[in-house]
This record gives sequence, C-alpha cells and structure tokens, in this order.
Amino acid sequence: MPPIAIDASRLSVAERTGTERYSYELLAALARTDHWHPYTLYTNGLPTALPPLGPNFTLRSLPLPRLWTHARLGPALVRERPALLFVPAHVVPLLHPPSVVTLHDLGYLAFPTAHPARRWLELHLTTRWSLHAARHIIAISQATKADLVRHYGADPTRITVVYHGLSPSFRPTSDPAVLARHGLQPSGEAAPRPYFFYVGTLQPRKNLARLLDAFASANQRLAASPDEQPLLVLAGRRGWLTETIMQRATALGLRDRVRLLGYVPDADLPALLSGALAFAFPSLYEGFGMPVLEAMACGTPVLTSTTSALPEVAGDAALLVDPTDTNALAAALIRLATDAPLRTALRTRGLTRAAQFTWERCARETLAVLHASLPAK
Repeated sequence: MPPIAIDASRLSVAERTGTERYSYELLAALARTDHWHPYTLYTNGLPTALPPLGPNFTLRSLPLPRLWTHARLGPALVRERPALLFVPAHVVPLLHPPSVVTLHDLGYLAFPTAHPARRWLELHLTTRWSLHAARHIIAISQATKADLVRHYGADPTRITVVYHGLSPSFRPTSDPAVLARHGLQPSGEAAPRPYFFYVGTLQPRKNLARLLDAFASANQRLAASPDEQPLLVLAGRRGWLTETIMQRATALGLRDRVRLLGYVPDADLPALLSGALAFAFPSLYEGFGMPVLEAMACGTPVLTSTTSALPEVAGDAALLVDPTDTNALAAALIRLATDAPLRTALRTRGLTRAAQFTWERCARETLAVLHASLPAK
C-alpha cells in the first residue's frame, strides 16, 4: 500500500485547544480504525501527548523552532516521497506531494481586528495557498464550506464536510475535588455554588464582553440573595485583545461574581461542565463549536448563538439566541437559572445530540477522502 504522510506537528503543542484536540483525537481514531495502511507522522520535536498507535504508524521528529512547515516538513516529503500528505490544520507546505488539508474556519475574515496585522495576512495567504495546492479540502462544517466558496471562490466539489467527533471522556461527571480545586465548591459544602460556565480562548469574537453585560443585567433581575445568584466562570487561555474583556468585567462591578480560571486541563473539563447550571457560549463566529458538544455530552444545558456553524452543531438541543442582542442573552440566562423543566429538556436533548458525533465516524469519513485522493496507480 502507498504510504500516507500526516503533519502531526499539533501534537507538539503543550496546551491543546481546538485544532490540537482535533489532530490528537482524529489520529487516535485513525489508529483504532485502520490497522493496515502505512502512515508516517511528522512532528516538530517530541510530541507532548501521543495517542496509542499501531505498528502501521511511524513517527518522524523534525525539530525546528520557526518555519517548520516549509523549511523542514516540505524538504523531508521531497526526499521520502509519500503517496499523499494529510494536513489536519490549515497549511500545505510549499514543497508537497498530492495533499488533503482540513480548513477549520475563516474567523480572521469575520473579525480582522482580532488579530495582529501580520498574523491576519499570514492566515489569509496560507488559506489561499492551501486551497490552491491541495487535491481535496476537508471542512469541519457546512458553514465553513460555504465561507470558503463565498470568500475564496473555492470549487465546492473539491470540499467534503467531515464533522468533529467527541471524546468519550465527556460524560456526566461528579468530582467535588476538581470543583474545589477551582474554587467552585467550598470545603464542607455538599453542592457547588451555582454557576454559568464558558470555555474557550478569551478573545473578542467569543462575544464575552456582551456576555458580561448580559450577566450583569440578569444578576440585577434575579430575585435571590447574593449567595444564591449564579457566578459566571470563564475558562481558557488569553488571546489577542483579552485585556478589553477584563476591563469590562471591572467596569461592571463583577469582580466578585466572575471567576477567571485560565487554561484548564482537558481532564478537569467534564467535571466543570457537569457541575454548571448551564453552559454559555454566545460566540459571534465558529467554524464548528466543539465546546457546545462537550457540554451536551456532560448533560449540561447549553445556551449558544444563531450564527455561523453553531446552529448546525447544536440542532434543537440548545437555547439559541442572537448573540448581538444583549437583552436576549440576559433573558436566556434568567430562563436557564429559573426554569428547571427547560434545563431538564435541554439536558435530555443534548445527550441525544452529542451521541451522534464520534471520532470513529470522523476517522472513517476522513479515510474515505484520503483514499479517494490517492494518485491512480
């Protein structure tokens, strides 16, 4: 069988977020699904986390601090001549064999000021190049596929939508020790403080400033003592322009009501999601929205947006609101805090919805694209 090369450089990133998690989980599922085809994984240094792999997988470490894709991966592919290259995240090297690339989103076009100018130009040029260079494109949602066609004139017949999967580690979980470690369940108390939860990079397109405004309004209207009013807990690493979000929380006088956890390890997320009153994810733009599925799988009611890929992912299993309408967001938070039957209904529908997304299905559909893209003998 002809070998397939995979850009596994995302495995070398210490703090895994969306594209890193996608790469890890997809590779793990490919190893569980395909025991016959030979694969070579190219990494930038030693991986920080390596999924279980079979004997048909070979690891090649090519360390280089900068310009790894074009200066190390490309020349190695020229020397070793694999039949096909699969790039799970965005950039096809300048020197490359026939290739398949996954393009995750075009958030930099929707929110150009959310990136430094140099980074914006890099994202724009590399996406354009990858669309030109790849034999076939995988998009992670119909919304991303539509964006590629609309903004870059991509041929829709060269784009296949393959949805993310969902790790089985995301399930209803009770772990008071995790909640206590993050300051959400004081020692000796049988239950955590009620809280709305968000996880994701702290950046403007996640709409957190408007969520803070809505949370402040909801807190004023909820008829409860301060100890019974929900907290707003934000987890995630800092992104570009994070400071404006922090300044907004201070201006609203929410210092005692908002908790900033920073980056949270994957192992802690199921307990944090499961313990939440609801998951609030009012993002303005997402290529997929994996945290929505993760919350649903943990039995957590979800509030999310009517924009981009989020309705596509959530289906009828979430409370959907216009993310630009602060009053609608506040009303939704109040409903989730006070309407127990609604929370129960969303919890039930969310568990059913999340069960439809598996990494095994993602691996099978990705394999179908890779096999169809192999050069004819």
